[in-house]
Amino acid sequence: MTVSSDLATDNRVHRSCSLLTELNYEVILLGRCKKTSPPMPPRDYSVKRFNLIFEKSALFYAALNVRFFLFLLFKRADYIFANDLDTLPSAYLISKIKRIAIIYDSHELFTETPELVNRPHIQNFWLRIERFILPRLKQMITVNTSIAEIFSKKYQLQTYVVRNVPARIEGHQALSKMALGLKEDERMLIIQGSGLNIQRGIEEAIMAMQFIDRAKLFLVGSGDVLGKAKTLVLEYQLSNKVIFIDRLPYGQLMQYTAAADLGLALDKPLSLNYQLALPNKVFDYIQAHTPILCSQLIEIENIIRKYDCGVVISNINPEEIAKEVNKLLGNLDELNRLKNNCINAAQIEHWEKDKQVLTDLVLSVFI
Repeated sequence: MTVSSDLATDNRVHRSCSLLTELNYEVILLGRCKKTSPPMPPRDYSVKRFNLIFEKSALFYAALNVRFFLFLLFKRADYIFANDLDTLPSAYLISKIKRIAIIYDSHELFTETPELVNRPHIQNFWLRIERFILPRLKQMITVNTSIAEIFSKKYQLQTYVVRNVPARIEGHQALSKMALGLKEDERMLIIQGSGLNIQRGIEEAIMAMQFIDRAKLFLVGSGDVLGKAKTLVLEYQLSNKVIFIDRLPYGQLMQYTAAADLGLALDKPLSLNYQLALPNKVFDYIQAHTPILCSQLIEIENIIRKYDCGVVISNINPEEIAKEVNKLLGNLDELNRLKNNCINAAQIEHWEKDKQVLTDLVLSVFI
């Protein structure tokens, strides 16, 4: 299995590897190791992380695919499972050279990310790769129905949906207010994930804390927004209201999430990829029984409306965020109602349901 992340907190890939292991496949997961990467937690499958000279830009992607290709060329493999377009070139070449079956899992609309939309020459490079390889595949996987419909229509390709849903959690070990450094009358907001990136409403959420009393915002995870976020905290003198927590193993992360009164998912519709996003954190909030305040994105809004487990806002600005947060935190009955609806949704939206889709696909392809 190939992926361009550093593997340590990539829960989607971990679920896929664990499933393959349960099905009696011997799995070798290939990824990268950055200077800031945490140690790998224990896994029931083999892991190899490559140290690369480059950590970003075209040179990184080229180096990554060359290392994957050379490793796989001289390593016995019966099947290959590629995650995202940035590892597909090497994986596809190996599948052709060795004449082995391949499954491709696209975690997003890679060519429609803001990083590529604003750089048309680089976007066109990845589009050419996508247009060359995808029509030659028999099937693929992606994260939600909206994106699946795009791939299916564009490439006449059977596209299966395996969402970013966590396993069902029985019992929540939420951290206490004391452990969190909260006063008894203080409430907790959280934004979590390994993708704490720009244009996902994090900057606005920080500035909204100027107008929110008796509450703290916890930013738990990593991403390219953190430098700017810390600057904003200093600029607006919010050090006592905004808490930064580094990336954590999933179990520890969910202890924070379960302690929160409200989970924020404020991604902006700045590209088609973002418009159709359905991030892990939405389902993590549901499993943690934490009501959600979210932006008006198609797939996220569908989940919130379906289960009535949160509030959707149309304007991602500090004043609007603060207004809705204050309204929710000031209405305990409404917050409890939304929490109970999260509890009900958690019984339905969990990995055990989507796991069967992936199981059926693996057994139909890897034979």
